[in-house]
Amino acid sequence: MTVVSGVRVIAGDRVIDNGFVRVEGDRIAEVGQAFTGAVDATAGTVVPGFVDIHVHGGGGATFTTGDPEAARVAAAYHLSHGTTTMLASLVTSPPDLMLSATKAFAPLVGEGVLAGVHFEGPYLSQARCGAQNPAHLRHPSLDELNSLIDAGEGAVRMVTVAPELPGALDAIKLLVSRGVVAALGHTDATWEETLAGVDAGATVGTHVFNGMRPPHHRQPGPVFALLGAAPVTCEFVADGVHLHDGTLAFAASITGPARAALITDAMAAAGMPDGEYELGGQSVAVADGVARLTRDGSIAGSTLTMDAAFRRAVGAGLSLVDASRMASATPAAAIGLADDLGTLRPGRRADLVLLDDALHVTRVMRSGAWVS
Repeated sequence: MTVVSGVRVIAGDRVIDNGFVRVEGDRIAEVGQAFTGAVDATAGTVVPGFVDIHVHGGGGATFTTGDPEAARVAAAYHLSHGTTTMLASLVTSPPDLMLSATKAFAPLVGEGVLAGVHFEGPYLSQARCGAQNPAHLRHPSLDELNSLIDAGEGAVRMVTVAPELPGALDAIKLLVSRGVVAALGHTDATWEETLAGVDAGATVGTHVFNGMRPPHHRQPGPVFALLGAAPVTCEFVADGVHLHDGTLAFAASITGPARAALITDAMAAAGMPDGEYELGGQSVAVADGVARLTRDGSIAGSTLTMDAAFRRAVGAGLSLVDASRMASATPAAAIGLADDLGTLRPGRRADLVLLDDALHVTRVMRSGAWVS
């Protein structure tokens, strides 16, 4: 048995002052107030483990090349910052690399190092490709999707599609029929085309505002459509670069915390010095912690971690309860893992992050074991 106490324990929709979390094995056994026995660890604030459903790498390592050892390094780096569950996001790539990466990461999903694979592409808009490699963009292929899903044997968890492309709605329907989350992003879609994607079964908006047609009061486009669509969880990169803090606060006020998911969109440079890096076969320059393609200056992912995103959301005016939900419970629900992850509740997996008074990570527990 392990007992963790905090000045504040963020448990679902409440803050428990002088609270505690009792862990038995890999499960949360009890969450309450004023534990009277021996306590194993204390913190200013205790929150559920963070769930990052959109991350390309970190700690100098990348998911995008399909190297399982690099994937372990990246996952370990983000785990040290409180991300106890993550998808490995792969960028637009040739078919053979997508297939080989899926096969290489399937065992890591089986081990629990990763919660699944996310394909951000290749079925994306040329006009809104951002840092995606335009040389490998293509129209949706049901045969290719079936091959990837089959190869992953359950590892493929989410695929981002631009809904206006030929065949996109059929691709979304296929993904949903096979238990894969369909996300909409890197899109030049109209309001109507976006909502057609939602009607087809898409339930996530990929880094909303970024990589999509900007909103206009006479042509609302994908941003307003996704923010207003009840079935859709909207991803937000809370780094002050992808989104102004005011935009983050406003957008979260529209969706509510139950439909707003903090993500990092981090690439290999997260946790590393400024310099030259690579993303999807393209050169990236990182200066002052901001990653941009060297060819045209497009934002190329981020150097963010989930604890920093959580702090940024709180600094933008969101409550601790709402920011915690956006960093844990909401993204867990978006990828179908809400029954086991994302909330400090008896019976859930014992994933805890201990934070100091400034909301910096001091210790991390995953599945009932301390990992940092």
